[in-house]
Amino acid sequence: MMPATSRTPAVPAAVSLFDLTGKVAVVSGSASGMGKAASLALAAHGATVIMLDRNAAGLEVTAQEIAAAGGRAVARVHDVAEVEEAGRLFTWIDGAFGRVDFLANIAGEGIMTDPLDLTAAQIRTALENLVVGRYALCREAGSRMIRQGGGSIVNTGSLASLTALGRGHVAYSMAMGAVAQMTRELSTEWASRGVRVNAILPAQVMNPGLAERIAADPSIERTWLAGIPRGRLGRPEDIQGLIVLLASDASSWITGALIPMDGGNLAMNAGGSIGGAHAGATR
Repeated sequence: MMPATSRTPAVPAAVSLFDLTGKVAVVSGSASGMGKAASLALAAHGATVIMLDRNAAGLEVTAQEIAAAGGRAVARVHDVAEVEEAGRLFTWIDGAFGRVDFLANIAGEGIMTDPLDLTAAQIRTALENLVVGRYALCREAGSRMIRQGGGSIVNTGSLASLTALGRGHVAYSMAMGAVAQMTRELSTEWASRGVRVNAILPAQVMNPGLAERIAADPSIERTWLAGIPRGRLGRPEDIQGLIVLLASDASSWITGALIPMDGGNLAMNAGGSIGGAHAGATR
């Protein structure tokens, strides 16, 4: 091994790479699922987490778990589809915290309908929930991050941001495609001003809605697993490492990225098969 020289930058201590102490993070969808998992992880690494959700009771449970672990979080009931609320939310953040360092756009409700039955009103609803409301939060957070000289935004998309799912996902996929392009455009607009914008694209992650679909049609789980080389569906906690990485200075040169969180789904050709010793992997 060559000795370090003045030209070789020192490797920072591992803990400092992901230390979020002093940072203020805003997370939508914190009452359950990936939003809750993200909030727990950010707080565990030192961030003060402003948790948003329509579910006040669920927010309180998440807040209690964070407090019990020694973290700090503030719960605020918020519906991302109510675009006008974004400005009022961030005005409150200005007064209460004076800054925002990270935004995770995770909340958003889609619509599943046969394309022959899909109405223009339903498309507009999907776009309001998944795109317009998230853009409003990006705009409010981004303007403040630009003024303070930096920050990071993560939008949660889907494999439907890049590929077709079928099964009545037309409106959802249209919106998720827009989320991907919104992420790329904002990253290009704001990178030179210190604001990073990335997206995480999950495959099927277990939540109450997904569990209900599997209970109603057990064959659908087998269909999904046939396309996931990792051999299992996603879990909410699978987002935690990515969220902490993208919120931290460890990812300071990553922006405009669409990062699959899919157990290998996108990597596998539609005619591929899961074979060998890994066919039964469940970890």
